[in-house]
Amino acid sequence: MQKVKILFFIYQMGGGGAARTLLNIINNLDRTKFSPTLVTLNFNGSYESELKDDVQFIKLSTTRLSRSIFELSRIIKKEEIDIVFSTIPRVNTIAILATKLANSKAKCVIREADNLGGDWKTNLQLLGFGFAYKFSNQIVSLSEGVKENLVNRYKVKPSDIKVVYNPIDVEIINKRIDQGKMDPHVQDLYNRDEKVIVTAGRLVEQKDQKTLLQAFAKVNEQIKSRLVILGEGPLKEQLTNQASELGIADKVHFIGFQSNPYIYFKHADLFVLSSKHEGFSHVIAEALATGVPVVSTNCKSGPSEVLYNGLYGQLCEVGDADEMAEKMLLILSKPKEEVEEIINKGYERASHFDAKKIVKQYEEVFLQALNS
Repeated sequence: MQKVKILFFIYQMGGGGAARTLLNIINNLDRTKFSPTLVTLNFNGSYESELKDDVQFIKLSTTRLSRSIFELSRIIKKEEIDIVFSTIPRVNTIAILATKLANSKAKCVIREADNLGGDWKTNLQLLGFGFAYKFSNQIVSLSEGVKENLVNRYKVKPSDIKVVYNPIDVEIINKRIDQGKMDPHVQDLYNRDEKVIVTAGRLVEQKDQKTLLQAFAKVNEQIKSRLVILGEGPLKEQLTNQASELGIADKVHFIGFQSNPYIYFKHADLFVLSSKHEGFSHVIAEALATGVPVVSTNCKSGPSEVLYNGLYGQLCEVGDADEMAEKMLLILSKPKEEVEEIINKGYERASHFDAKKIVKQYEEVFLQALNS
């Protein structure tokens, strides 16, 4: 049987959820059926070193997405690609154009990863993406909530969308926990007689660490705790100043991007996500897989689906520091036996998103698109 050649196209293999998802799909594809090629713009990404050795990896000569169309199109034609797979609206649009321009047998499968929307300009732009999406061969949404947003804001037909949850590589997560080591300075925080609360994500408005800091200040008044923040971004100085204003500067620790976040999750007492919006929330599923209880905002649309409406973790309203603190205290004050029960339920839920299961669903999508 001739292998199906799949080209994965993304801006860069950086530290975000989209890149992590592509990494998990690429590495877990059935090599007896599929041959993967990864194409990115001319950037260095933190996940590149985690790609399996048999992946053909091509970097374009440009760092500008708008200038990548012709080069990407030439690669699609030259490599005789069967399926082009991309994620994120602007990247998806470029992938569709390049696939059409290649004038080859290639089919285009695109993935939508977030609940986008806002002012009239943003919503008008989404209609433009929706128009472009109609020229793809298949649209994948990573949650039911994102599918609903595609229908309402992009005006895409529900029948053109398939929902496939994000894959998490449980085997790799466990291996990284077993083999990984914390930064010695951070390790010391975990060794003190205080609760450790951890969060991970870009320091940007969407992740709303501002509300988390307010909630943590309330929690720390009742239970002595540390807040460990993984991630980098433009709001670091603003958030650092806010921590000082709240009188918790010595309790909040910004440790930047970590290539192995799982060991920091594993040994924490609680993971908190404070986002204003998500598509799926890959990081919550990964946190459950490490064995840490989760509190998350009930933002559109991923957390309630990952946590199954609160069955596998606590949900609170977006931007509500009081309710967030209440839910955090609820977990942190539970006896050890109840916490163990929460952790075991988290392991059970994480297994539903295991890459081995989810990637099989993606393989079915690719084969169906190929035969459409």
